[in-house]
Amino acid sequence: MIEVTALRKVYRGKEDVVAVDEVSFRAERGEIFGLLGPNGAGKTTTLRMIATMLRPTSGTVKVDGVDAVADPPEVRGRIGFLSSNTGLYERHSPRELLETFGALHGLRGQALKRRIDELIQTFHMESFADRYCGLLSTGQRQKASIARALVHDPPVLVFDEPTSGLDVLVAHTLVEQIAALRADSRTIVLSSHIMPEVERLCDRVAVIHQGKIRASGSQAELLTQTGAESLEQAFFALVQPKSEEAA
Repeated sequence: MIEVTALRKVYRGKEDVVAVDEVSFRAERGEIFGLLGPNGAGKTTTLRMIATMLRPTSGTVKVDGVDAVADPPEVRGRIGFLSSNTGLYERHSPRELLETFGALHGLRGQALKRRIDELIQTFHMESFADRYCGLLSTGQRQKASIARALVHDPPVLVFDEPTSGLDVLVAHTLVEQIAALRADSRTIVLSSHIMPEVERLCDRVAVIHQGKIRASGSQAELLTQTGAESLEQAFFALVQPKSEEAA
């Protein structure tokens, strides 16, 4: 479970920039919670604070009851993080990558080997598991990235625009894989601005714009709240000022 309360991130400078402004939401076990917003809305900053990659200016994040600011190492052990630009070691194979990250999370010996074999089979990586990551296709690299995020079997997964830049077939495969992960009773937070992905995957959605949560609830609840007939219409009603609509 993830509980975000009054989360705020301010980048200090000649003019302070408020990237995330009093964001609160709760993602439950066994559900996919979507953060839907345009580019620059604050999605990535929010997810990086959840994953302990950024320190909040104020507010709290709790992952399975553990405070992300007070105990970042414990939270990192409970989270798998994936973004569209997650880097890979070019001269490591996927198998070597999983060995390295599994060891960092305390896996050793036969337990680590079994986990790696399981992930290679799950994501159909047998044909390229021992090939340099620098020689892999975009889809193969993304499979390796997902496996890396899962190697320590975390109860919480954070996906930041995971299909951005992928071709249609690879993106479809990745969406199906994310959907399958829900069945393991994990807590999944997914950011996206791609409506079909959100409609396909998310049990509940928060619309974020200019650092603030504009609305949160099930897709049906958002439609009721906005009077819209589709999630896309609801999204535009929440993020686009009336003056812009009339322009």
